[in-house]
Amino acid sequence: MTFTPHPLPEPAARLLAEVGAPARLVAHLELVHDVAVRLLDRLADACPDLAVDREAVLFGAATHDIGKALHRHELTGPGSAHEPDGHRLLREHGVAERLARFARTHADWHAPGIGVEDLLVGLADKIWKARRAADLENLVAARIAAASGRERWAAFLILDDILDALAADADARLAYQNAHPVD
Repeated sequence: MTFTPHPLPEPAARLLAEVGAPARLVAHLELVHDVAVRLLDRLADACPDLAVDREAVLFGAATHDIGKALHRHELTGPGSAHEPDGHRLLREHGVAERLARFARTHADWHAPGIGVEDLLVGLADKIWKARRAADLENLVAARIAAASGRERWAAFLILDDILDALAADADARLAYQNAHPVD
């Protein structure tokens, strides 16, 4: 069975084409976006009181690593130069700050002014390959608890179940990404 992610938002797909994003980067962004769609759907069902800007999360998930079009070595190795450069690239292409910010916030969960949307993009960027980040998950659980009136441990259990279900498809997502060339 072939894995088919949700299609990217049209403005994000257009931007990726404009900047000449390599196929591997586009595949990665498709996968993180796909996980973000599924994460938001499950959170909406489990925690309807959690207010989330869905459009921002989905655009952020679809473009968070766009700076790797400039720093291609970061597609296969470590590095964070893509974060500020991706933000700059998005702004230069007319993307509003409320949407461009995810390029620089997706890996910086403790920075001042981080919203739940930033945390969810970061979470989708981890769980697509079944990677768990306890500190990030605790921050999201705290937001769920605050919005729902649940105890933090109860909110964490809800989130943990959602993340376990999303992580189950990680092998198929990794195979999908690896089928796309880096350049």
